[in-house]
Amino acid sequence: MKIRMMAAVLAASVTIPFGAAKATDLEVTHWWTSGGEAAAVAELAKAFDATGNHWVDGAIAGSGSTARPIMISRITGGDPMGATQFNHGRQAEELVQAGLMKDLTDVATAGKWKDIIRPSTLLDSCTIDGKIYCAPVNIHSWQWLWLSNAAFQKAGVAVPKNWDEFVAAAPALEKAGIVPLAVGGQGWQASGAFNVLMIAIGGKDNYLKVFKDKDAAVAAGPEIAKVFKAADDARRMSKGSNVQDWNQATNLVITGKAGGQIMGDWAQGEFQVAKQVAGKDYTCLPGLGVNEIISTSGDAFYFPLQKDAEKAKAQDVLAATLLDPKTQVAFNLKKGSLPVRADVDISAANDCMKKGLEILAKGNIVTSSDQLASPDTTKQIEDLFAEFFANTTMTPDAAQKRFADIIAAAD
Repeated sequence: MKIRMMAAVLAASVTIPFGAAKATDLEVTHWWTSGGEAAAVAELAKAFDATGNHWVDGAIAGSGSTARPIMISRITGGDPMGATQFNHGRQAEELVQAGLMKDLTDVATAGKWKDIIRPSTLLDSCTIDGKIYCAPVNIHSWQWLWLSNAAFQKAGVAVPKNWDEFVAAAPALEKAGIVPLAVGGQGWQASGAFNVLMIAIGGKDNYLKVFKDKDAAVAAGPEIAKVFKAADDARRMSKGSNVQDWNQATNLVITGKAGGQIMGDWAQGEFQVAKQVAGKDYTCLPGLGVNEIISTSGDAFYFPLQKDAEKAKAQDVLAATLLDPKTQVAFNLKKGSLPVRADVDISAANDCMKKGLEILAKGNIVTSSDQLASPDTTKQIEDLFAEFFANTTMTPDAAQKRFADIIAAAD
């Protein structure tokens, strides 16, 4: 395969030096381009530049599904960047197995990553054959319903405390000219919302049976049928969103044009940029107010092998910098995510972030679907829900049957 051929070429010409690094430019690719994301990534760049090196920003507009193929193509095509973002999970698995990614085990050992990173599954996702290949930078959880307090005030109804109350409030919102639920037009947003409903409505055990155990019988069963009924409600309430990107959907909530949005905690960055205050201007419901469980998804940086010895040394410096306590706090406060370090002071967190920290401290967590399913399975599910939300003639029963077939064939 092409990846393995390129691995052989690179391996023959690359040495992996360690020790002090000279000032070096290092290109870092990522897909953080919204207002809140840009503010957060600027903190990483500032921290790396403070080491005497220079962060060369390689932002790629669009979502991860747009950026990842570009990143992979560059790496396999012999034009690797210094570091690149992927989500926690299996997205870079083939690149690692092909020998195209740098082994960070020595950096991780020196930084005692096994002692400070929580939950341990994040570092497990970076580990293949006992070696560590990525640096986790945050915990992002999908399980949030973001609500516009102004929208519900205009509609004359109380801000909901859970999913059922939100669904019940939809007619009042619509009567006031407000879209009840903002959902962007990309498949990952629709499938992400479904996964949130899976845990909230179907429960943690059924979620794990489907995504971890690949139990097609459960996927086709009555408990998941309830989830598809909720997804049908979400589809109906999202009619009229008419936006594509997730941050555009978040802006509908910020401006009171939509009542709510099911989206990961990265949405907090957009509320912060808009100078909105948690608990005053907007309300957040972890687990949709039904099941206060959060998934431990998020982002990690991988480091493609370099021919340049100085760049290889700078990669070690960047990996260590990403896990530095000050970097962890500065970045995650802007990003809206939780730090992966268990030993940092996050007292400046807002009300919503504190809710996430409390849930994490209680251990009410679940491994994200990105870590449990292969990229191919994830893409099939995204395609299914993109069609389901766009095509109102597809019944929940028909969608569930297709979903169960995907799970039956999942790897």
